[in-house]
Amino acid sequence: MESEMLVDQRTLVELVEAEGWDITDLELTAYESPWADEDDPEATITITARKRYEPDDEDEENPFKVN
Repeated sequence: MESEMLVDQRTLVELVEAEGWDITDLELTAYESPWADEDDPEATITITARKRYEPDDEDEENPFKVN
């Protein structure tokens, strides 16, 4: 079970990074749901990522942009 969760985590990280994002934080939480009658464990993966965007030329002319 734990190895499956880690494989899924790696897959999600690879997908996010493939889109040009840099992972800055990652948390994997495994638990048994108190609301479900099954004994199957569940997992929550929280990914924090950042991506820089190049400014458009239009942005330079935007009167609402603070430099």
